[in-house]
Amino acid sequence: MRSVYLNCDMLRIKRLYTFVLGSFLPLLLATFSVCLFILLMQFVFMFINDMVGKGVGLDVMAQLFFYASINLVPKALPLAILLASLMAFGNLGEHFELLAMKASGISLLRIMRPLIWFVVGLAALSLFMQSEISPHAQKKMNTILLSLRNKSPELAIPEGSFYKEIPGYNIYVRHKDRKTGMLRDLMIYNYSSGFENAVVIVADSGKINMSDDKQHLVLTLYHGESFENMNTVKTRKVNDAIPYRRETFALRTNLIAFDANFALEDESMMSNRDWNKKLRDLSAFIDSARIQLDSVNNQQINYFKTNVYAETFTEKRPAYQTFKQTKSAVDPHVDSLLNLGVEAFFDQLPIDRQIQYFRQAKTRVEQLQSNFNFTSAQQTGNRKELLSHIAELYHRFAIALSCILFFFIGAPLGAIIRKGGLGLPAVLSVVLYILYYIIDTLGIKVVKQDVWQVWQGVCLSTVILTLIGVFCTYQALNDSAMLNPEDWKIAMQNLWKKINRRQKKSDDHDPQ
Repeated sequence: MRSVYLNCDMLRIKRLYTFVLGSFLPLLLATFSVCLFILLMQFVFMFINDMVGKGVGLDVMAQLFFYASINLVPKALPLAILLASLMAFGNLGEHFELLAMKASGISLLRIMRPLIWFVVGLAALSLFMQSEISPHAQKKMNTILLSLRNKSPELAIPEGSFYKEIPGYNIYVRHKDRKTGMLRDLMIYNYSSGFENAVVIVADSGKINMSDDKQHLVLTLYHGESFENMNTVKTRKVNDAIPYRRETFALRTNLIAFDANFALEDESMMSNRDWNKKLRDLSAFIDSARIQLDSVNNQQINYFKTNVYAETFTEKRPAYQTFKQTKSAVDPHVDSLLNLGVEAFFDQLPIDRQIQYFRQAKTRVEQLQSNFNFTSAQQTGNRKELLSHIAELYHRFAIALSCILFFFIGAPLGAIIRKGGLGLPAVLSVVLYILYYIIDTLGIKVVKQDVWQVWQGVCLSTVILTLIGVFCTYQALNDSAMLNPEDWKIAMQNLWKKINRRQKKSDDHDPQ
């Protein structure tokens, strides 16, 4: 008889788990699609200038969006889990299904158990994607973006700075008319024939267009001058004058060889970036970078001990030792450093010797300072790269853990507010996710600036999510009304009634 009750209880639990999973999975699929679409639209808005007007085929754009979608999956998953758990448990609470489960003796944690294991599996999947799939997709996506950015140089010429992406040319544009494409106040350096035979062109305005065969840039210039060296003699003396040619023009057209057909750049340029590496590659780089930093630091410490401290503060008496060894007469100035001191010895020297010593000291100090600055700059760059790799390694685990933490925030919060749909759950989800995103971004930025420790900056958002999740779960397990909007609404109405009642009593006792 007992086995029959156990079988009935197990069957009831299985049906309960199936019902809870059936309520959660469709919402998760829908919210994940919406979140991924929103993040993909954000990606499009960020890189719209690199994608519009390039004349590439749909296959290239499809590849770009495909790799971007794969890269955005780990970022969309936490928000989707938060919104789906809020909506699922809000619907169960709104239709009193959650109340019926609790009335039958099933706790909230037991109701959440199948979803907890499912979300843990999603977190593991997120970590796997960030380790094995996303780095490859990130590399492909950035390669395509770089290729699109380099495809049409006339669209990328900035204002107020030199543009050096065209081989053999430096182009400076003071102002660029976005509507007509006209470039104002141009200065062009053509060093394709060598720096000694450079051609300088100055023009009031001009345009740069692509030829029909996509093999040349058509440079049309208006009202300008050109200067060109006529260096026909290959061997000249340094002081010899070099003839040049000056030309004034009202209209001039130049053809610049440039292949604008779309071609993917070399992916190896992206291989050393932290976000393009797998977890094992990040770990290996971190270990080797730490060893290299420690080695250079120890070498630098030994160098300064030997070349600065020892030679400056260690007493050396070569002249006195030479006198003891030879036992011969010594010039009176030899031992004056020992007898009179440094200042007295220096003051009695001739002025040319003093200047010589000053120059030697200055040269030595500048050399030591130059070596120190070079090593310091090199170590600063290496440390920034190391911090970037460590932050990337920790951040991937933090994103995977955020899937679990968002579930423990969304499910208890949905059980408390008992509101389904896309109204209140969507608002709460967006607010919580924006809060998490801001704290996470600020933490990583502070870490890369070497202000905080890596674990402090990266784990700050995780700690805050953990505290919020523990608080919401505790409130839901104890059926607290602290977060229930209906109770807050009733409390505000009662407070308003008390205020009106007091106001009415004060009006009744008014002596008027």
